[in-house]
Amino acid sequence: MTAYDALMAHQRELAALEQVSGRLGWDQETMMPRGAAEQRGEEMAAMSGVLHARRTDPRIGDWLDAAEPADEVARAQLREVRRAFERTCRVPAGLAAEIARVTSIAQGQWAEARANEAPADFLPVLDRVLALRREEAQCLADGGDPYDALLDAYEPGATAATLDQMFGALRPRLVALRDRALGAARQPATLQGTFDPADQLEISRDLAAAFGYDFRRGRIDRAVHPFSSGSGDDVRITTRTVAHDPFNCFYSTIHEVGHATYEQNVDPALALSPLGRGVSMGVHESQSRIYENQLGRGAAFTGWLHGRMEGAFGDLGMDADGFYGAVNRLQKGYIRTEADEVQYNLHVLLRFDLERALIGGTLAVADMEEAWNARFLRDFGYAVDTPSNGFLQDVHWAVGLFGYFPTYTLGNVYAGCLYRALTAAVPQIDRSLASGDATPATDWLRDSLQRFGGQFPPRELIERATGQAPTEAPLLDYLDAKFAEIYGL
Repeated sequence: MTAYDALMAHQRELAALEQVSGRLGWDQETMMPRGAAEQRGEEMAAMSGVLHARRTDPRIGDWLDAAEPADEVARAQLREVRRAFERTCRVPAGLAAEIARVTSIAQGQWAEARANEAPADFLPVLDRVLALRREEAQCLADGGDPYDALLDAYEPGATAATLDQMFGALRPRLVALRDRALGAARQPATLQGTFDPADQLEISRDLAAAFGYDFRRGRIDRAVHPFSSGSGDDVRITTRTVAHDPFNCFYSTIHEVGHATYEQNVDPALALSPLGRGVSMGVHESQSRIYENQLGRGAAFTGWLHGRMEGAFGDLGMDADGFYGAVNRLQKGYIRTEADEVQYNLHVLLRFDLERALIGGTLAVADMEEAWNARFLRDFGYAVDTPSNGFLQDVHWAVGLFGYFPTYTLGNVYAGCLYRALTAAVPQIDRSLASGDATPATDWLRDSLQRFGGQFPPRELIERATGQAPTEAPLLDYLDAKFAEIYGL
């Protein structure tokens, strides 16, 4: 066995164990008894210790020094192994295990505090999570920006400074478009009624199938916070139902299907290898957002969804054009995951700035709720009414995902670039979308991006798929055109 072969065998076993660890997280969100939280924390910590030991096995360094790549794929495999090995070796095993233990416990405490509108119950454990992540960031930063060190785990090569510049260019046009639309004479109607959750879940399965989700290798369950989990031949998603808001279920499902089909469509030859999954969270988010928004909320597909819903629920009180407006209606709201396309990124930018301040030490956890509420009032013009609609709404900080939030907006930027390229390459996609079939669009995304897994760095992958370096301009142009039409601007 060559050094390369030995290294890849080790990585395959590591990837399999990572899948088992991920399944523990999936179970915690869907099936686990509430009283098992403390024990699950110990289980997660034990698994983290096993994974950390395998990730820092000194033989990896020897194999990397001796391995000779036979082709460009092997070269990319070695690049990713070296990057992960060097990063992981900087974090002590005890710290990695403690982060896993505390974040597992914090997730349950966050859920309880959110349900009880009791932020004070969550702050102590959040303070502990933050302290651990800051300690980790110091280990990883090697004298650089600690926040960049955390961001790099989710979007390799990105920095807060470059994202801040991009986000600064987004904000003025987003705010201007929002204000023009909300002040327009033409305002879309709101969908009214109560919609049986069982019927919502049935339609959500149709939506998943329409966007290419392979149910032989996946399943849909319900969770408080929808998510996707797994890779290769076991990729699971969750959604949620709200009786008066079926769009919450439908577009959460399409969003998570975007994540899931990315994982399902990676070249099987890369399975359980360092390249056998999505390359970054920004690219991952580009898939979920282009599925959800440019494709799923477009006039062609909403025309089909209108007919499907009337078949399940009866007359909706609006025609297909009115339904398209209702799906895309701008409105006031507190929840990021329920925000319209125009305002969604404003929610992300709020979180990006606040978590940078937390990691940088200029904002204390004790002051978090006040800082959130003040910033929300400034950005949106109305006050947060409850903690669950404020800083308790997202699970990310509870589980230690500092540096994750900006990848949501970066994913929207990537999606804008991809959609421009997609419509140029496949100009007849609306014809199939109008019949409830997204196959031409999803095939292009599979062939142009998804099949490569982690073979190329994020920005290079987007540039290869689109022929251009990613910028915010295509996203802004798409939003301006779409909402000018809907609102008669």
